[in-house]
Amino acid sequence: MDISFQNGNAKFNYRACAVILHEGKILAMRDERSPYFYLPGGRVQMGETAEQAVLRELAEELRITARIVRPLWLNQGFFQEDVDGLHYHELCLYFLVDVSHTDLLRRGERFSLPEGKHQHTFQWLACEQLQQEYFYPIFLKKKIFDLPQTFTLQAEYE
Repeated sequence: MDISFQNGNAKFNYRACAVILHEGKILAMRDERSPYFYLPGGRVQMGETAEQAVLRELAEELRITARIVRPLWLNQGFFQEDVDGLHYHELCLYFLVDVSHTDLLRRGERFSLPEGKHQHTFQWLACEQLQQEYFYPIFLKKKIFDLPQTFTLQAEYE
């Protein structure tokens, strides 16, 4: 059961997302319901850690077994969702994720994968262009530049 509930036109979500970087680009996704880009990840389930959730979501969405390098941010967001019009209160943990041992970097600049009844389209977006993109979360459009230029991609946080 996802840790998410609705009360009238307000909804609470507890999410975990992956920050996957490669050559100055970040992996983002969208689906047929969403006109904007967002990061791979999803809702944390009851009894599941945020780390377990992000790895599970990456296995489901990208069909990879990724490794968490380290946590990056905890963001508390308040927004009105463009798709359903609900007012969200969302807690999301963002993790730097290593995918160098997977086939993800060989899939191209843009690729699609079905998940259940939805088609997810993934795209590598240049970090410098995030300001011009329809991309959420908005805070990441600036915070991405606070990260070091290089990381040791050794899973230190497991």
